[in-house]
Amino acid sequence: MKLSMPIFQLKRRAKLMVRTNNISLHEALDRIAREEGFARWSLLSAHVAAGSLSETIFSRLVDGDMILLAGRPGHGKTALGFELLCAAAEDERRSVLFTLEMTGQEARKRIDRRATGGTDTEIVTSDEISADYVIRHLSPAKPGTFAVIDYLQILDQQRHKPALSQQVAALGEFSQKTGVIFAFISQIDRSFDPENKRLPDLRDIRLPNLMDLGLFTKACFLHNGEAQLHNVN
Repeated sequence: MKLSMPIFQLKRRAKLMVRTNNISLHEALDRIAREEGFARWSLLSAHVAAGSLSETIFSRLVDGDMILLAGRPGHGKTALGFELLCAAAEDERRSVLFTLEMTGQEARKRIDRRATGGTDTEIVTSDEISADYVIRHLSPAKPGTFAVIDYLQILDQQRHKPALSQQVAALGEFSQKTGVIFAFISQIDRSFDPENKRLPDLRDIRLPNLMDLGLFTKACFLHNGEAQLHNVN
């Protein structure tokens, strides 16, 4: 979804609204956000940040990459994943979202908000999503196919599914063999303290079970409007 005007002009409108309507800046910003189609200003800001960040990340991805998109709730990791899906679709690649969190309708609405035109992104919402399920769904896959897993920590929540480490290893092997690019939306542990460091890192990934984070090739950490992309290995 494109904004009606640049974000600095929206902020200027909000400040004018504060003076003319005798409301707080926070309330004014949220009103502006709702006019632009977002529930609150923080979501609008995350959308803008993800838009420019996604272009940078997408240009640096190579076939076979396994990238983590990690942050605390509300800091833009899901928005970034959806921006990357749209970028892949616009680049005429196969673009697939595997989500254990959202309904198909919710996901479609959020993806369409970010697409400059129509998008052919596939949305898969089965409760049976796991590494084996993803591999079967994507086979045969062309190099450059882009898939987002929403989200990493929930892959092995059901006891009948293999351990998280086994699933990520299987997806990594499939990725290297086929050239599929996987982006994993990931939670950050609640122990992360922004007072001690501005951005989380690999040590802050919330892991329900032990696993080798070296299975990933890249990671992007987001917090409070900032982001950092780096190679894992």
